[in-house]
Amino acid sequence: MGIFDFLTGEFIDVIHWVDDTRDTLVWRFEREGHEIKYGAKLTVREGQAAVFVHEGQLADVFTPGLYMLETNNMPVMTTLQHWDHGFKSPFKSEIYYVNTTRFADLKWGTKNPIMARDPEFGPVRLRAYGTYAIRVVDPARFLTEIVGTDGEFTMDEISYQIRNIIVQEFSRVIASSGIPVLDMAANTADLGKLVAAEISGTLAEYGLSIPELYIENISLPPAVEAAMDKRTSMGIVGDLGAYTQFSAAEAMTAAAQTPNSGMGAGLGMGMGMAMAQQMAAQNAQPQVGPWGAAPAAAPAPQAAAAPPPPPPLEHVWHIAENGATKGPFSKAALGRMATAGEITRETHVWTAGQDGWKHAEDVAELAQLFTILPPPPPGI
Repeated sequence: MGIFDFLTGEFIDVIHWVDDTRDTLVWRFEREGHEIKYGAKLTVREGQAAVFVHEGQLADVFTPGLYMLETNNMPVMTTLQHWDHGFKSPFKSEIYYVNTTRFADLKWGTKNPIMARDPEFGPVRLRAYGTYAIRVVDPARFLTEIVGTDGEFTMDEISYQIRNIIVQEFSRVIASSGIPVLDMAANTADLGKLVAAEISGTLAEYGLSIPELYIENISLPPAVEAAMDKRTSMGIVGDLGAYTQFSAAEAMTAAAQTPNSGMGAGLGMGMGMAMAQQMAAQNAQPQVGPWGAAPAAAPAPQAAAAPPPPPPLEHVWHIAENGATKGPFSKAALGRMATAGEITRETHVWTAGQDGWKHAEDVAELAQLFTILPPPPPGI
């Protein structure tokens, strides 16, 4: 074997990368001195791209396939190495393998609540979380913008930045969507697509794309959810009076069935006395003989009076003057202020449940404060 054969055997002939970490985005092919033999075989598998960096300058990007590193396959490197003049010695370059597969099931979520204005509940605080997928679509840009000279770049090194971008755009989309909180669960798919579209431009500058973004849940604070649960329970119960009677009867039945229970004995005695009184009332009615007249019909029991409706909820109002708010004021207080000239028809007012600030004359409940005039004083 000649000296030339010995020297050429010192250089690598096959370049490839097999990834089994499931979180590596970029891996640099390590070779002492970065010396690569001219004519070596480069293997790029599906879901990969190979980026050549020669003397600090990005040279070539190879897509999946098998390549012979020579003049025909490396036009940029040929120009840099002057191979067109027949010089085919080993060259020193860095080879970065970029994983172009889809990284799925990545988590995102809001660290702090998002303030939004709900058409029904007014100002609310929302939290949300979900998953997303990321993919490298421009290996060269991703290498120059994000990776730099990092020999092994993992998904954890950029996931925090991507989560911040998602939360920022999600907050803006939710705040401007105008979708009521109770209807957001039915629109999570559309919201996810809208957020993904909004952040795609920013990620494109990094050489990335976000093919999927899912919103798993949008929730309110625990205190608000508890209040909504109570409201739902009241709607399911319906007639509170009938439900109270039913609950009392259930409690009496359960207590009567409890052995050696003083409450059960007392309830049993009470039920026995009630039955005895009912039987005595029946025996006190006159008996009708075969020739006697039919007894008068017993008066029909009167229906229980329906409970009065709850009193109407009185609104309280806030006033906006000179960039500041005052209040809350009751309607009676606003009436006195209107009489004293402290508020006018053009005064901006707001109350809970109202969609934004309105002029006082545009609110039906307050418009009458400016139309009713007091009677003339006595003695005129």
